[in-house]
Amino acid sequence: MAKRPQVIVSGAGPVGLLTALALAKQDVSVLVLEAEAGLTLDLRAGTYHPPSLEMMAPYGITDEMHKTAIRVPRWQIRDKQEGVIVEWDVTLIKDLTPYPYRLHLEQHRLTPIIYAKLKECPNAEVRFGHEVTDFSQTVDGVTVTTKTPGGVEKLEAQWLVGADGGRSTVRKSMGVAFDGYTWPERFVVASTVYDFAPHGYTMNAYVADPVEWSAMFKMPDDGPPGMWRVLWPVPAEEDEAVALSDDSVERHMQNFQPKAGRYPIKYRSMYKVHQRVASQFRAGRALLAGDAAHLNNPIGAFGLNGGIHDAVNLADKLGRICRGEADASLLDLYVRQRRTVNLEYVQEHSIRNLKRLTARTEAERRKNFDELRRAAATADGARNFLLISSMIASVRRANAII
Repeated sequence: MAKRPQVIVSGAGPVGLLTALALAKQDVSVLVLEAEAGLTLDLRAGTYHPPSLEMMAPYGITDEMHKTAIRVPRWQIRDKQEGVIVEWDVTLIKDLTPYPYRLHLEQHRLTPIIYAKLKECPNAEVRFGHEVTDFSQTVDGVTVTTKTPGGVEKLEAQWLVGADGGRSTVRKSMGVAFDGYTWPERFVVASTVYDFAPHGYTMNAYVADPVEWSAMFKMPDDGPPGMWRVLWPVPAEEDEAVALSDDSVERHMQNFQPKAGRYPIKYRSMYKVHQRVASQFRAGRALLAGDAAHLNNPIGAFGLNGGIHDAVNLADKLGRICRGEADASLLDLYVRQRRTVNLEYVQEHSIRNLKRLTARTEAERRKNFDELRRAAATADGARNFLLISSMIASVRRANAII
């Protein structure tokens, strides 16, 4: 790789690595800086929608994912008392995508796939243990300050992409506000090998309840029989150690689906959930993508997918600029497309999805369920719902912005 890369990417998560790969495949030299000593283990995201699979396919990523991932052609919205409210069949939109299903693969199994592809590119490099602490810029380029095991280094490039997560140093150094709020509840996710399929659950299901709503996803884990993740809310005042204790987790799991004997729990974790969008996605030669640019609750699986869409959109435009085929104003189109879609689509629908599960009054619950059943009752209604939930509608919206 050239001594002075054209692009520095901060963050070696899936968004940062995919941005780098998409740039490298366009003959753009790129350096990825990651604060951690290696690829990180993230047990949260793991659902991929059809457009994301289409975007990653040209790089060989999607085919590699399919070797171990789980296809989920049907998924449910349920009520804790009533059972299934609607079951959606993604194959109804098979005329619109070669991937008419949700694909389940843990995020920490996706990043090694992208990383392996990136290592094959002679014009790309990833440096672990390099924490971006600040940057400055001129009209001609950026200077990035990093903390490394050998001391502080300053690295130069033409452009900087911040894909360094919700606590993004790049965003903070840009002086960009992260507008929005944090949900008062924290989310607990527990993983078990117990099979929920005999109880009528599809491999992805959302369960409404005024007190303890939940969501569940089956993941491939290390191999058959796979692993089921169950997610539920924890009040803000509940102590984390108590919430993650064996007794508390067992009580919640039994409340989700009663069974004889205790649940075998493989993993458990707790995290805060945010709804935030950066006030700007660009400041001169610095740009934001993924969680550094926007955060949302996980109901609907829009977060990582939205970051993948950011990466491909940004790399396409930035690659053309680096090759001298377009000027820097093209990046303003990236901002208009991805920020608009995040505000209009990802934020709006992820909030609506969570509120649908948490509705407390009987009138509100009935209204939600009636709307869902009406949508599922006709081919057009089901198709429109699937266009939104699969994120095809959001990609179309972004592409329509000029």
